[in-house]
Order: sequence, then structure tokens, then C-alpha cells
Amino acid sequence: MSTALPRRLAGILALALLLSLVAVSFATASPGRGNPPGPQLELGLERLVSDRLDLLAGQRVGLITNQTGATRDLEHGIDLLIAAQDDGDFELTALYGPEHGVRGGAPAGAYVPSYTDERTGLPVWSLYGPTQRPTAEMLEDVDVLLFDIQDIGARFYTYIWTMYYAMDAAAEHDKRFIVLDRPNPLGDRMDGPILDPALSSFVGLREIPLQHGMTVGELAHLFNAEFLSDPVDLDVVTMRGYHPRFFESGWDLPWVLPSPNIPTQETAWVYPGLGLIESVNVSEGRGTTKPFQWFGAPWIDETEAYALADDLNQRGLPGVTFRPMFAQPTASKHAGQFSGGLEVHVIDPSRFEAVRVGVHVLDALFSHIDEVDWREGTGCRTEAHICWIDRLSGDKDVRFQLDAGVDPDEIVDGWRQELADFRELAAPHRLYPNSGR
Repeated sequence: MSTALPRRLAGILALALLLSLVAVSFATASPGRGNPPGPQLELGLERLVSDRLDLLAGQRVGLITNQTGATRDLEHGIDLLIAAQDDGDFELTALYGPEHGVRGGAPAGAYVPSYTDERTGLPVWSLYGPTQRPTAEMLEDVDVLLFDIQDIGARFYTYIWTMYYAMDAAAEHDKRFIVLDRPNPLGDRMDGPILDPALSSFVGLREIPLQHGMTVGELAHLFNAEFLSDPVDLDVVTMRGYHPRFFESGWDLPWVLPSPNIPTQETAWVYPGLGLIESVNVSEGRGTTKPFQWFGAPWIDETEAYALADDLNQRGLPGVTFRPMFAQPTASKHAGQFSGGLEVHVIDPSRFEAVRVGVHVLDALFSHIDEVDWREGTGCRTEAHICWIDRLSGDKDVRFQLDAGVDPDEIVDGWRQELADFRELAAPHRLYPNSGR
């Protein structure tokens, strides 16, 4: 008996040590809640360069891209395609830039001119200048258009509509179209209203949800089959190893900010909901170090900020917490003015519902702060007027219900059936296993 107990104790201690080592290995293996099994994700650009250059053989190629069109090793597609021209028997003849430009430095909504790229000597045609749709002149020297831009999964993020217009123009001018697919940093969750066609604009051209839950390659298939009257000759170079449910880990890809105010992946997580704050006279955090993760205004004092945080934290919103934060934006709304507000902390991305949170935040602002109003002011008190909240949400009912004091959860529940219908419409255009479940 004197030897059995120590042996048993030693066994228990050894088992405990083994379990702790396993736990540590899981905790350090991934920055998120887990990585996809098997080989690391391979991007569409990486697959094109490694084994699909036959798609470009004998072609004059135009590349629609920006700073995000890079590999895991941060090699840019422009440089890779130029280096591969001779071996691939094709010629890169033109570049096309979306909002913010090919290099990504222009502010939101800023005019982007066409010019000649000094590094490559290639013409750079702006798709966010006098026209958002490629013209015959822009397409004169290309046979095929490549699209390689990182989207962030929100309908009002304009890159997918640059793709839509480019696909439409390619079909009209008998050009092929190839999408180099990239992950959706929000995974495959869909949320928000389906766009009312009467509210169509460049922050939402066609009838998809506010949080669309698809990759750009899947959207291209959807656009081609469901929305374009003249379908384009389309190819999608799919990713290898893409599992949308592992969006929290970012698939261990480096984050290249897709636009100046989306500096981190967490910013992308909140954007579909907190982007709605653009519609009111409160700063959405542009000009601070926390765009879309902070909101505030100079007439929100300390007492109101704490009351606002207490209210939102008591609403039972999953995966998120709010804290009072004070900032002085350097640009956009309330620039140069010390402002009270809240920081939005996503503590569990798998449970966080961005659009629901955005609707609750608008409701809380209207409930607590007398100075809060739609950014157009009294014009938004008429049903006939189209306000920025209508363009962003895609449905005037969101404005009407918020003005009427309808419970935010009731507003969110109101679009469940149309989301289910859209999920069925999107299902045949999914390109990856277990997507859109």
C-alpha cells in the first residue's frame, strides 16, 4: 500500500501534465478559435500563378485590383503577373482601380483620376471617377479582365459593385472575366434586409443582404446567373482549403487594410452594423484610431456616455461589450472636437451579430441623446425622402421603425424570411463545402 499510492499519484500527475500541454498547444496554434484542418489556405491569385496561367494564354490582360491583391507572402499580383508574362504567353496591358485607387490611399468617397503608373508604365483606369463602369476606351486593349480585390462582406462596401459593373461591361464588349477568389472575413453568415430595388445605388446595386456571407467568386456566379441580363464568359479561380467557419483565425493570412478606415480584421467584423452610424450626426470613428469600433459626438458628455454603455450592455447582445471612450476625431464628422462616446469590443466573434448590434446602437442613441438625428435632419421625417440610412440598410422600413420606437430585435426578426429565401437563391452558387449552412 505504501508504494501503490505514490504510483497512482504519479499517474494522475502525468495525465494532468499531458492534458495541460495539449491545452497549451491548442491555445497557441491559432490566433482565433481554431484553424481549418489540412493544408493552409491557398488564394486564387496564388493558384493562378502556380498552375492556372493557361487561362491567360495568348491574351491581353487587364487587372482590376488594389493594395489587397497580394499573396500570403505579400507579393502583389501586378508584380507577379509582369514576371510571369513570358512564361505564360500573355501580356498585362492595363490596370483598373476601385474606390480608394489601385494603391489604396484615397479617402472614402474621394474622386480617383486615371493616370499612368510610374512603376510599370501601364495605364491605370479609374472605376471611381467620371464613371464606375468600364468604357469601350478602357477595354480597347484587353481580351480578359482579372478581378483580385479583398472584399469585407458588407453590401455597402463598394468593391463588389465595381466587380458587378465590370462584369456587365465585359459581357457587352465580348471580353472574358476571371475572378481570383479571396476569403470573406465575416465567414458565410448572412444578415440584414435584402436591398429594395428602389434604393439601388453604388452602396448597393442589387438585391442581396446587408451582410451577404459570400466570397467575391461566389458573388460573381450569383450576379452572372441571377442579375446580369447578358451573362459574361466567367471563370473563378477558387481557393484551396477555404472553410468559412474559421473566419475568426483569419486563415493566418496577413491583414492588408482594404481601405483607409478598415485597419484590422476586427474592424471588418463590426462594419456591417456600425457602418450604419454613417447615417446619423454622430461620428462613426473616422479620424480616430478606432474607425467603426468607436462612435461619439461633442454633445455626448461623460454621464451620457456611461448611461449609454450601461443600457447597451444590459440588452443581452451576444459576443460584444461596450465601454465609455473619449476621442477627438482628426477628420470627417466633428473633426477637432473632443467627443464622448463608446468603444465596441467584440469578445466572441462567433456569436457577435453586427447588424443587430448596429440597429441597437442607433436605437440607444435616439433613446438617450436628444441631439441625435439622421444626418439629413428634418428631411428624413417624410416617407418620400430617401435618406442615407435607407441606402445603407437597403430598406426604408428600418428608418420608419426606428423613428416609431419599434424594439430593435423586432426589426431584426422582420427580415428573417427574406434572408431564408435569399439563402436558397445563393445555394447553387456556393463554391466551398459547408458554406451557407
